[in-house]
Amino acid sequence: MRAVYCVLLLLMLAGCNKNEVGDVSLGVFTTKDIKLDAIVDPVITGVTCHVSSIEANLNLSDPSDSSIACRQTGPITADMIAKIDKSKNGEVLFTKSKSIFFKTMKIRRILDVENQTLMYLSYSTKETSGSFKHSLSTVPLWGTDAYSAKVQ
Repeated sequence: MRAVYCVLLLLMLAGCNKNEVGDVSLGVFTTKDIKLDAIVDPVITGVTCHVSSIEANLNLSDPSDSSIACRQTGPITADMIAKIDKSKNGEVLFTKSKSIFFKTMKIRRILDVENQTLMYLSYSTKETSGSFKHSLSTVPLWGTDAYSAKVQ
């Protein structure tokens, strides 16, 4: 009986997410909800991304679909840009488990140097129905302190 309580507690705690800002039920006859998370870029703190994804409660795996929208919500400086990974792969900012079978949703930041734009990519690490689900949002550096600086 103690094991049952432990499992129930773990399931309840799994639903707790400090980034969650919204939760929309998809109806009375489904256990699926749309979860809305707000993620502030840890280095470019003037950017906030909102990510929506479906959580299938009581299922072993959540759907891979997600959507992302990122906006400038504060200052973006040349010092911030100097600290980020400028490789073609960028860097992972956020990871969320979507299955007990090693499927995760990740958010990656990549700098488009030529167009002076930050790109934020939300994607699933497991192929679903022949494709990898992903979504892209961009934040231009135009109008920020970082734009006037030479981005290298």
